[in-house]
Amino acid sequence: MAIGFWYFLMLLIGGALVIRGLFKKNTNGLMRFGTLIIGGLLIALGLFMFQDGSDAIVADLLRLYDE
Repeated sequence: MAIGFWYFLMLLIGGALVIRGLFKKNTNGLMRFGTLIIGGLLIALGLFMFQDGSDAIVADLLRLYDE
């Protein structure tokens, strides 16, 4: 399977969490806020990882290779 599948899956899960946080009424405010934040972070990470050169940025942040 291609790596893009997992990024797309993160986008779908993030979207589902955002929709759940916006429309589910019988949960407390903190739980809804947390669901929205986690969903938004998953969407942002998925979109970032789809960009060209994101693998090099992540490798630099994690210091996976020396130059």
